[in-house]
Amino acid sequence: MTAAAIPVVTDRPEKAASQGVILATLSLAAFMASLDLFIVNVALPAISDDFAGESLANLSWILSGYAVLYAALLVPLGRLADRYGRRNGFIAGLAIFTVASAACAASQNLWTLVAFRGLQAVGAAALTPTSLGLLLAATPNERKVRAVRIWAATGALAAAIGPVVGGLLVEADWRWVFLVNIPVGIGAIIATRRYVPDSRDLAVTRVPDLAGAALIAVGIGALALGLVKGNDWGWHAGATVTTFVIAVGCIAGFWARSNRHPLPVVEPALLRVRAFAWANVTGVLFSVAFASGLIAIVLWLQQVWGWSPIKTGLAVAPGPLMVPVFAAVSQRVAHRVPAGVLAAIGCVLFGASAVVLATSVGAHPSYVTDILPGWLVGGVGVGFALPTIMSAATADLPPARTSTGSGVVTMSRQVGLVLGVSIFVAVVGTPHGYAATHDAFVAAWWTMAAVSITAAATALGMTPKTPIPLPTAGLPRQQS
Repeated sequence: MTAAAIPVVTDRPEKAASQGVILATLSLAAFMASLDLFIVNVALPAISDDFAGESLANLSWILSGYAVLYAALLVPLGRLADRYGRRNGFIAGLAIFTVASAACAASQNLWTLVAFRGLQAVGAAALTPTSLGLLLAATPNERKVRAVRIWAATGALAAAIGPVVGGLLVEADWRWVFLVNIPVGIGAIIATRRYVPDSRDLAVTRVPDLAGAALIAVGIGALALGLVKGNDWGWHAGATVTTFVIAVGCIAGFWARSNRHPLPVVEPALLRVRAFAWANVTGVLFSVAFASGLIAIVLWLQQVWGWSPIKTGLAVAPGPLMVPVFAAVSQRVAHRVPAGVLAAIGCVLFGASAVVLATSVGAHPSYVTDILPGWLVGGVGVGFALPTIMSAATADLPPARTSTGSGVVTMSRQVGLVLGVSIFVAVVGTPHGYAATHDAFVAAWWTMAAVSITAAATALGMTPKTPIPLPTAGLPRQQS
């Protein structure tokens, strides 16, 4: 590694701190970002009740608007912070996320809420990569692997407790799912200023492709809009066709810029690495199924069975609790079973969970027989698939590309979440009466199963082989 690639401390914290304090402070980023996904999903029916008259297609933008901006800005904002200073980027992200959370809680109509959710996403896209960069720079080499595992594990913890926390907060008022971020954000800002040393990557000298980020955000947003509004507008209507044309044009423009810009959002050279390319495809597909599955179970329990938010949260929690357990199992057998096979097993199990739900749920609530078996199988599938996809994506990349590669595969997952929510809305539509609603949800679960099986097929291509050399001129390097 050249000297220019080594991150330097540019500003000492107010007080020296132990590694544990630094790790705890920076791990809040992974925790907050993951917790947000689950608690807002659980809150969606309560928000719907408060904003009466809004369709599911409109309400879906509470989830999709966030994911679109998070996906588009994650890599560029991380690179900007690498260049200008990660600590300021992290603090700015925390501040934006915290202020936006307060604004979300104060929103009096749906579209104001959607707008401030977008601002939340900007904050999350700034704080997530910078937190990891700061952690790696502040941690001795012999402790880096352990620190990153703990950082990532906080996200799994948030997934496990998120449904229950969301249910408890919504029982008081759905606005509390946003207000809870305020004390956490303020505390993290104070701790960061006092204890976390700054760092930057001297190898990053160019401004990232912000125009490309805008193009991919508009492209994915337009695609989601066409999907969720297709039933209302008509699939052959001019508005729908125009929206899809805009989506294709923006995505094509994004790819053209990626091939020309010196610091693109997605480096085309990375996609020549077979494991990385297939891991991103699998990440998109698996996230489509995951997002559809999460919103489907929440809406079924609350709007069809009429369960309360806290009861829904408790019902959803066993699935996420399976994830860290079977992620550990997959890690233990990873040296004997190829990564692609492990991820494929996880995708097949998640697809099987959708089939179980499609064939078992009925009008009369019977959680233990109708929901729990399929939901547990789905949690096992996520435990096998998701960590394997994330680790295999960067396994064949040169060390100078692992940070960028991790950002890109996280971006791919967010794109999948947007498409998953949108496809669910498109399949379910606006059914009237129990029979039509049941048929619509069954169709959605079968669609999830089909997508999961497709993901299993693409996963087989992502088993890492030998690192492929990539050109290095003008591209960011991994911090030491």
